[in-house]
Amino acid sequence: MTKATLKPGMNGTKRLTEKYGGRLVCVRYRYDAETRKRYTTVELIEEESDWSNEPPSSTKMAHFDLWQHLAVRVEYWESELREKVKAAGGIWRPRHKLWEMRSEDIVALGLESRVVADDELPTEV
Repeated sequence: MTKATLKPGMNGTKRLTEKYGGRLVCVRYRYDAETRKRYTTVELIEEESDWSNEPPSSTKMAHFDLWQHLAVRVEYWESELREKVKAAGGIWRPRHKLWEMRSEDIVALGLESRVVADDELPTEV
């Protein structure tokens, strides 16, 4: 169980603040009742970079709402990617042999290049 989460500069963080400096985000004290041990953990900033909350631009994705559902092609043998799509809430559409996903999840998984445009969807037989 976590008993305390402390910000840098608070009592109990001095030594770690000196050690990690501005990279230190917080210090946590966790207690294990079974083993009767206390664990001190730290959260650190590993890397700092600029970012934008704009989705990556893509010719197929540029005009879609992030909550819109789109078709994505994942090949049969790409089992690891298929599991990621399933975990993100993708729905298998066997008639079209495509996955349906929210645009937001497509961007998060970096699948923009796999989006199938409406005019590319297989026609009904």
